[in-house]
Amino acid sequence: MDGVKLILQFLSVFFLSLHPIRSEAKRPPNIVFILADDFGWNDIGYHGSEIKTPNLDRLSAKGVRLENYYVQPICTPSRNQLMTGRYQIHTGMQHQIIWPCQPYCVPLDEKLLPQLMREAGYATHMVGKWHLGMFQKDCLPTRRGFDTYFGYLTGSEDYYTHHRCVHIQPLNLTRCALDLRDGEEVATAYSGAYSTELFTEKATSIIKTHKTDKPLFLYVALQSVHAPLQVPERYVTPYQSIQNHNRRTYAGMVSAMDEAVGNITQSLQDAGLWDNTVLIFSTDNGGQTLEGGNNWPLRGRKLTLWEGGVRGIGFVTGPLLENPGTVSRELIHISDWLPTLVGLAGGTTNGTKPLDGFDQWGTISRGKASPRLELLHNIDPLYEDTTPCELRKRRGKNVRCNVDHWARIDSTREPQSGPLKFNKSNFNVSMHAAIRYKNWKLLTGYPGCHYWIPPPSLRGSENSGSGPVESTEPLKTVMLFNIDEDPEEKNELSAKRPEVVSFLLRRLQHYQKEAQPITYPPDDPKCDPGPTGAWGPWA
Repeated sequence: MDGVKLILQFLSVFFLSLHPIRSEAKRPPNIVFILADDFGWNDIGYHGSEIKTPNLDRLSAKGVRLENYYVQPICTPSRNQLMTGRYQIHTGMQHQIIWPCQPYCVPLDEKLLPQLMREAGYATHMVGKWHLGMFQKDCLPTRRGFDTYFGYLTGSEDYYTHHRCVHIQPLNLTRCALDLRDGEEVATAYSGAYSTELFTEKATSIIKTHKTDKPLFLYVALQSVHAPLQVPERYVTPYQSIQNHNRRTYAGMVSAMDEAVGNITQSLQDAGLWDNTVLIFSTDNGGQTLEGGNNWPLRGRKLTLWEGGVRGIGFVTGPLLENPGTVSRELIHISDWLPTLVGLAGGTTNGTKPLDGFDQWGTISRGKASPRLELLHNIDPLYEDTTPCELRKRRGKNVRCNVDHWARIDSTREPQSGPLKFNKSNFNVSMHAAIRYKNWKLLTGYPGCHYWIPPPSLRGSENSGSGPVESTEPLKTVMLFNIDEDPEEKNELSAKRPEVVSFLLRRLQHYQKEAQPITYPPDDPKCDPGPTGAWGPWA
């Protein structure tokens, strides 16, 4: 009997040596998400830009660069889809941004990313731009899942004074007021502090004081590099060779942002958090070429459904990646971050409405095929491309519209054998819409500014002519491109591939049937903070 016990003890020790009991369960990773604003495809070093981004280049080279990654063409929709994991047609937010005096926000019955991360046991913090509605207190970041918040609720404010000028339509007046909050309180003590540096200081402070009994979820939504074009002169000095004033100032703003990302990363290392951290960097939309940004050689810009408006700079980095130092060309969308990050955190998406995003961690970390085959860019029946006129008016500026910059669809030259013959879906092709399926992209209606816009440094060269490059072919109400082969959208194929057009129009009609009614109320005059107040909840 003693011999049997000895044998059993030996076998027990032997098997334990093969499968040792872990003294500590694997800790959930810290997750830091940095969102840039209006950062264009041709504004980062590793895409060949004249703008230097050493920190972004270094971090992305050690991580996974996402080269088939898509965002929305304007601020609020991208942030909405990041926070909900759902297409904007499913939240009623498929048109434009939320303007400061509009009385709505991301629907309160939507469960947001920070709420899910908090349920997974995370400490949740946000620094920077919210822009998801603030007319009532329940819309604020601290009521939607963030433990702490420091930042601004609207957009386009002054980088130093943190004031936002708004034209309040019903009152027919322009009001300039402070837009900066610490939690839910107005933050009045930061006039003169450049926002990129201020937000970096707040983010690094959160990292330094983070208690490791909980994993960290930190969302840093930088003001950089959105207009107005403002930056300390020391960042502009290296770019004196750039003759165009907007581009030169914008380059300095990018350098300040690059430094900020480097400082945030260094603080993670100094705090001993980096080895268990996943850091994501993303833009919210394509570059605004009217304000120094650039998307060359992609077509279009911010506010458009061309690749220049929706193909985003993005990468993931950190020691937890299984296949670092790679480039992913798998299809990924900003709505994918919610299920990806919640899954990485060990959380659950139970309690959300049906998601449009996919868990992409296997794609990003291990190089697996993307679970996403299809991507709805948007369907917006109310779309009207009014930049620079209407947007600048709503910023409180009177700017003459240059209508010569805007082309319209030439429906008279639609080929008789073209795609409309095959439109048996009943989808209204005059609507501003776009959808991607595998390598195919279909656009309907007017997609927005349709030029290829080279950076000022190339204008006048034999490659780009003297300015924006316009297609010799007129726009059609339905256009088809093979994005894998033609990312610059130069070769329109609708007449050659009518079966693909027909399939994608049916998919658009499917989405349109399930779209929520658009929420886009008129300005509420009660929003007026008065001459001494601050922008914030009024309802």
